[in-house]
Amino acid sequence: MKKLNVFMGIVLVAILFSSCAGAIPIEDCVINTPSGFWFGLWNGLTIEFSFIGSLFSGDIVIYDVNNSGGWYDFGFIIGLGSSTAIVKFLCN
Repeated sequence: MKKLNVFMGIVLVAILFSSCAGAIPIEDCVINTPSGFWFGLWNGLTIEFSFIGSLFSGDIVIYDVNNSGGWYDFGFIIGLGSSTAIVKFLCN
């Protein structure tokens, strides 16, 4: 029963936070500076919420296409690993 409550809590939080993730229009990608390490870290940490939101809305993406390359990817991977570890910890 406890695992079900934790799972339902994660689903509720995912639904609430999925509205925070948004896609950047391509016009903004050309004008604005590319996302770096810190934004990649944030996107990796919030990937669960972004993924669930992307299932219901085409405006939500899980990976920023306007990124700085290696540093963004490095932050994304660190955030992804951290968020996975946090979810695994909460579900055990």
